[in-house]
Amino acid sequence: MELYLKIFEVLSPVFFIVGIGYFLGKQKTDIDTSFITNYSANFGAPALFIFAITSSGVKFDIFSEYFIYAIIALSSFAVVGIIFLLLMKKDYIRELPPFFLPNTGNMGIPICLFAYGSLGMGVAAAISSLVVLLHFTVNIFLASKKFDINIILKSPSSYAVIVAVAFLYFDLEMPTFVLNTVMLLGYAMIVLILMSLGISLTQLKVFSFRHALISSFGRVIIGPIVGIILIKIFSLSGYAAGVLLIQSSMPSAILTYLIASMYSPKEIVDNISSMIVVSTLMSLITVPIIVFISLKYFS
Repeated sequence: MELYLKIFEVLSPVFFIVGIGYFLGKQKTDIDTSFITNYSANFGAPALFIFAITSSGVKFDIFSEYFIYAIIALSSFAVVGIIFLLLMKKDYIRELPPFFLPNTGNMGIPICLFAYGSLGMGVAAAISSLVVLLHFTVNIFLASKKFDINIILKSPSSYAVIVAVAFLYFDLEMPTFVLNTVMLLGYAMIVLILMSLGISLTQLKVFSFRHALISSFGRVIIGPIVGIILIKIFSLSGYAAGVLLIQSSMPSAILTYLIASMYSPKEIVDNISSMIVVSTLMSLITVPIIVFISLKYFS
């Protein structure tokens, strides 16, 4: 019974805030969430990484180890995505991001924080920092089908991760006023993005349910299977293994839709929109199961 109560305590705050966004989206159908994207890219995400990485108490060796595992996991997700898209005869370049870029930041980090405390948040940030870096680099490259080094140079998240990891590596203490500031900015982003996700569920449409269902299977079912395989291959254990499993099970990130809407044709945007909606709805069932497994076997 205690485990089930813990699962409720972990998931209810996240789903409740998504529910608030859904309610607001139903009340007012023309809510513009573009400012949330701009805030997240320029302030929220960089601040969250600085706070999560430098204040969690996680050590550099653990952080770097799980950053590498994240590279392996995301690469595996990308291979799965390419296979699925080729079999469905879809654009395996522009439609790939929602397969290998799960919602590890605004959904994954708070769930890992509530499940495993600050140490869990630190490992979750190691995984999510890579995901966000890929959002504002590789995701844009794939959506636009062209490479632009300026995108990397202009990404605040890139510099935030470098600064945070440097503090972690040299075991430096971040000034309290900086930590307090980035904490507020980062937590504000989590709330805004979760509400934005709820709002998006009222605005985004499913254009091909069959394809969206197949694609979402590749994200929320195959994703955690890949996570379990990595845990077995590398003999991982404890809270960090649980975090890796939880992060692997997250639905497609809403940022993949927002970036696609700026760089890709409408048909691609519609397909990504469909996958986000269906994978998010499926995650209401799959994520509690994965959290149960994580807390029972990796704590």
